[in-house]
Amino acid sequence: MGGETVRLTMAQALVKYLCSQQIAGDNGDKPLFAGLFGIFGHGNVTCLAEALYEQRHLLPVWRGQNEQSMALAAISYAKARKRRQIMIATSSIGPGATNMVTAAAVAHSNRLPLLILSGDVFANRRPDPVLQQVEHFGNPSTSVNDAFRCVSRYWDRITHPEQIISSLPQAVATMLDPADCGPAFIGLCQDTQEIAFDYPEEFFARTVHRIPRPRPDQDSVARAVERLCRAKRPMIIAGGGVRYSGAEKQVAAFAAAHNIPLTETIAGKGNVTHDHPAHIGPVGVIGSASANAMAAEADVILAIGTRLQDFTTGSWTAFAHNAEIIAVNAARWDATKHRALSVIGDARETLAELDAGLGDWNADPAWLAKGKREFSEWNALLDERQKPTNAPIPTYAQVVGAVNRWAGESDRMITAAGGLPGETTKGWRIKNPGTFDCEFGYSCMGYELAGGWGAAMAAEEGSTPIVLVGDGSYLMMNSDIYSSVLSGHKMIVIVCDNGGFAIINRLQNYKGGESFNNLIADCRVKEAFAVDFAKHAESQGALARTAASIADLEAALEWARGTDRTTVIAITTDAYSWVPGDASWDLGVPEVSNREQVLAARAEQEEIRARQRIGV
Repeated sequence: MGGETVRLTMAQALVKYLCSQQIAGDNGDKPLFAGLFGIFGHGNVTCLAEALYEQRHLLPVWRGQNEQSMALAAISYAKARKRRQIMIATSSIGPGATNMVTAAAVAHSNRLPLLILSGDVFANRRPDPVLQQVEHFGNPSTSVNDAFRCVSRYWDRITHPEQIISSLPQAVATMLDPADCGPAFIGLCQDTQEIAFDYPEEFFARTVHRIPRPRPDQDSVARAVERLCRAKRPMIIAGGGVRYSGAEKQVAAFAAAHNIPLTETIAGKGNVTHDHPAHIGPVGVIGSASANAMAAEADVILAIGTRLQDFTTGSWTAFAHNAEIIAVNAARWDATKHRALSVIGDARETLAELDAGLGDWNADPAWLAKGKREFSEWNALLDERQKPTNAPIPTYAQVVGAVNRWAGESDRMITAAGGLPGETTKGWRIKNPGTFDCEFGYSCMGYELAGGWGAAMAAEEGSTPIVLVGDGSYLMMNSDIYSSVLSGHKMIVIVCDNGGFAIINRLQNYKGGESFNNLIADCRVKEAFAVDFAKHAESQGALARTAASIADLEAALEWARGTDRTTVIAITTDAYSWVPGDASWDLGVPEVSNREQVLAARAEQEEIRARQRIGV
């Protein structure tokens, strides 16, 4: 760089650069960075906050109540925008920074962009140790921000103002790379933020970014075509990468054109509608009996845009040992798992090349017909489980069914962790692609309400985020109800109160353990009591009601549609009734125990491991 310069502090230059970045879209260019969530303190209030104030008309700043939840809201926003726009989270040094480590892990696991700007210690070390500084004897260059190294795709610490000229473009490139997408962390030494430097004006030139679409190797495509053409029982597993490629229509058309049964991962649920002609349900541990039955018989599995985590593969027990895997993925790491035939490339472009290579080839119609029969039986089971009854306490399935029936075609459902991922992945029937967000890559309790706030910011007109959250996650992180009311971003929240961590209690019992320290009734407490979630939400400015039945819930949902702010509906739910699942999951169970139930669970666990597909 050369030519004209402009003298700015490092903080001012950083903000100016971020404001000059654009992303190309179908409807014109948009700011790449749509806004910033910030809690200010020493380390970011005197320099970075001043720079943000100067550019507040270009980069909206939203104040959260908790650093973790505001970063989770930023992740939800990026999800809703299919990684085409990015939000920023900033905090002071110390606990403000480390509060965001969990959120960085969520973004890392889910391959989502998030820019974290954290205050850092003094580069000159003159006032050391400063307030909240954690000193490492023998390694004074280490700060708590080094904790982000293991949960960031890009990590840097700015100790000289010139460093951002090389660092910021690399951070942006990482977040926009389909193969390497994830969180970027930049620690800002607080004394470096104040230093003025003569920055080249061209560094701040308006830059329009485009998401690259890497084409697959022709030889790998040809080998994949050959393998599919000799398949007798092929199956597609569509993951979240399909959505981020914008390949939903392509995967739907490809499956229908070639008679291939189409299943989905948790992240990929919502790539197609529930009634798509080739759709046979979600696969895996919290998947459908229909998809799992077909997976057990499939001889070729076309895995598109999925990292094949254990909930998809049943800890690698869901497929026959001799089943062949074709892995289409932009990331080499994901494409080369378990001896797969790797087709490294963008999902949309790869599907087009596979489609052209297959020509008029179709799988045996009887195979898809079998999948549709299995799916019909699965839907009948869902109908039965979701049907309202006269039972005094409704089940999760009944709540999910009622909310799903009421939801509009464009409404986005958000949930995470606990029992709701299983009940929604199994039982939420997709009316419109791209309306389902279950954070289960990191299974992060607390994502739900933060995710609802972020989704509300990203929502198109006519779409309302619907948050399904358990009492455990609600109590863990709920301040974004207040945030959403303050900012005017409405969401509708259904709190399912089953008296504690019911799904973990179920798992504890299933693996031979006694109920212990999960349901409130089984914890060491003075007296068990229920929280009035409606009153709690009202205290944060929301409108709220408590529903005593499914009929009450349905009436409350109709009321909530017309409210002018975030609205919360609380309902007590059964802690012991769940939609069945039939895929295995590998967990550690004690080899030695004084309890027969544990020893029986251990024997079952050994049987699961004997069925696991051996891979790398």
